[in-house]
Amino acid sequence: MTENRRETFRLGERTIRRMGYGAMQLAGPGVFGPPKDHATALAVLREAVASGVNHIDTSDFYGPHVTNRLIREALFPYADDLVIVTKVGAVRGADASWNPAQSPAELTQAVHDNLRNLGVDALEIVNLRVMGRVHEPSEGSIAAQFSALAALQRQGLIRHLGLSNVTTAQIAEASAIAPVVCVQNNYNVIHRDDDTLIDQLAARNIAYVPFFPLGGFTPLQSSTLSHVAARVGATARQVALAWLLQRSPNILLIPGTSSLGHLRENLAAAELTLPEPALSALEAIRTEAGNPPPARHD
Repeated sequence: MTENRRETFRLGERTIRRMGYGAMQLAGPGVFGPPKDHATALAVLREAVASGVNHIDTSDFYGPHVTNRLIREALFPYADDLVIVTKVGAVRGADASWNPAQSPAELTQAVHDNLRNLGVDALEIVNLRVMGRVHEPSEGSIAAQFSALAALQRQGLIRHLGLSNVTTAQIAEASAIAPVVCVQNNYNVIHRDDDTLIDQLAARNIAYVPFFPLGGFTPLQSSTLSHVAARVGATARQVALAWLLQRSPNILLIPGTSSLGHLRENLAAAELTLPEPALSALEAIRTEAGNPPPARHD
């Protein structure tokens, strides 16, 4: 990846490249159990960093414990510029279920699990993952949970705090307790509920990190997306990622994959600039859904 101002953003105390990597898919099917190919999982992590990625998203409830241990095996000792962002707020059941773990004691245990499995003395950034409606936020106070993490930050176990799956009101509530450096919500070229929030965060220099930038468990499917990809000589995945990079300068990407081929395809999207006709065509996806177009930050 080449580097210029368009491709970097300040996250906490670090300047990182906006094209990062999400480690979730390195775990087994359903994000549960060991990877299907241990050696390939390590190779994906090492190639991502060798290609210039210095922002990796993970959680100790991926696996559980699997992705963090893979990251440590593949990359420890970590490069000085590598920012590993983790999240807490859930645990996995024996049946692979995703269960809330939001009490102060559970959050404290999760932070210590992340510290141990990543092999670090302090976590660079910890996101509070609010369970909400699984992949959509719902209103409700998060003061107790965020205060527990802020206490661990004051102890030196966490350097910076973020939020995941939250509403505007919850961001305001958390920001009154401790600084919020990033927000992770569900957003992509088709699912655009957070357009206003993204612009609000950009004005405050807070990073917005879309989870499921390529659709997550249900990959993006759109004839418009496919047609644009054919016209610009790229894949639909690359167009979806490039659109996000052009959407707003505070958007950081963490597309996940367990495939070296898909990793290379995703990283190449950082070199793709969509022309105006392509951007206009992609607005048809929004128009078809009956939503107004987002603000532009070219």
